[in-house]
Amino acid sequence: MIDDQKYWNPFLETLNEEKIRELQFKKFKRIFQWAYDHSVFHRSLYDAAGITPDDIRSFADIRLVPKVEKSMMRGVQRKDPFPYGDALCVPIEEVTEFRQTSGTTGQPIYQADTWQDWEWWSECWAYILWAQGYRPADRVFIPFGYNIFVAFWAGHYAAEKIGCEVVPGGVLDTQARILKIRELKATAMMATPTYVLGMAETAKNKMNISPADLSINKITCAGEPGASIPSTKKRMQNAWGALVFDHAGATEIGAWSFECRDQPGGMHVNEAFFLVEIEDAETGEIIEEPGRRGKMIITALDRMAQPCVRFDAKDIIEWDPSPCSCGRTFRLIKGGVIGRADDITKVKGVLLAPSAIEEVVRSIEGLCDEYEVVVDRLGDADRIKLKVELMPGIEDRVREIESRLRDQLRLKTNLGYRIEFHDCGKLPRYEAKAKRFKDLRKK
Repeated sequence: MIDDQKYWNPFLETLNEEKIRELQFKKFKRIFQWAYDHSVFHRSLYDAAGITPDDIRSFADIRLVPKVEKSMMRGVQRKDPFPYGDALCVPIEEVTEFRQTSGTTGQPIYQADTWQDWEWWSECWAYILWAQGYRPADRVFIPFGYNIFVAFWAGHYAAEKIGCEVVPGGVLDTQARILKIRELKATAMMATPTYVLGMAETAKNKMNISPADLSINKITCAGEPGASIPSTKKRMQNAWGALVFDHAGATEIGAWSFECRDQPGGMHVNEAFFLVEIEDAETGEIIEEPGRRGKMIITALDRMAQPCVRFDAKDIIEWDPSPCSCGRTFRLIKGGVIGRADDITKVKGVLLAPSAIEEVVRSIEGLCDEYEVVVDRLGDADRIKLKVELMPGIEDRVREIESRLRDQLRLKTNLGYRIEFHDCGKLPRYEAKAKRFKDLRKK
């Protein structure tokens, strides 16, 4: 159950569904009016659709509001007020924070925030950290190279906000970070799943240090779906002897979802600050019932400088029918973020989600943490290759491992693979978002 202490907000986090919807509707009308009145981009979008704030009279009317896609944002930026362009809703003098997206799916989007917006960011993260058991007694190590990507910036400030001691590990290399964690007896850490596993590998193989013998007892992940993939979460938790929690966020959206300490097999949507809708990718229908996956349409209800109103995030999610045992009434998305609509690709006529491959690889003993998938085409035929790394000393089990890999991959993805084995440490390592899936057909 939730701790009854001053660092969480029982009024918001335990509201019944009716009250939550009332709050979201009130906030949506406010942010929609704000965007309509102050953003050249949003005003032209809504005028073209023939909709005004007066048309939003019920919760169902929200679906009439046009969606915004990332490509639209690219089209209105890089002009005056430079560099944010027509989506900016405040005088440029009020912008205090600059961030940009990673650019992994195209030209980066510039994100403007006022100081009020930045306080909102840290408040969203404070909900995340408190739900995951962060307390003022924690010493939080952040092994993140602080730069123009938002990544763990807001997590840093939220940890301070709830009273934690924060140790920034920005310019240190991996070995120095591990030594600093040991020296200061840090109790918590934030990183991508890839880097959590990479740090563990470095500690064990290069420093003869068991991560589980360090003082870290909880880890918050972001940037990739790994912490919601059971086999990857298990690997991280076993390596560090710590609880591993997932969270979901994006530069242009905010930190909108989190896993709580009860680890219910999904993540709470922070419904006090965000409105999440799930849309059927084929029909455009809004999915209300559990058990059906769709892409997420999201509104950040309190972000003012550059609003996020019905943003097509392309994250694939589904509602969980069960309430969480933690006591929060914020709805759960089952299994976290399953993947992205633009990551799901067709190979040999089969729709493939890269996260399904990760679940298989990380579930098999004898394989190291890293892997790589390469899709190409020979003539008119698609081919898919999986590169994996073998742990030392198990060369006599290669045939057994290969057979199990093929069986599980066929079961989980309905595809056959060419499997290529490498020695541990030979495949690329990543500190931030990994680039393990390479589709050479697009070139």
